[in-house]
Amino acid sequence: MAKPIEISKVRIYQDEPPNRRAYIGNFDEPFHYGIHGGVKEFYKAEPEVEHPSTLDHIVASAAG
Repeated sequence: MAKPIEISKVRIYQDEPPNRRAYIGNFDEPFHYGIHGGVKEFYKAEPEVEHPSTLDHIVASAAG
């Protein structure tokens, strides 16, 4: 079996819902996740600050 070329190291912290901070690998600054647009409409929520959702991150990485 081949050795993995990368093992992702991620720490996620839940802030005031729906906001989360993700520290990925050796990046010093966190990635901020939350809700916006259609997602906030779906959940009938009005966040203080809109952030990309984790779904946005997945779609962006797949499209990359």
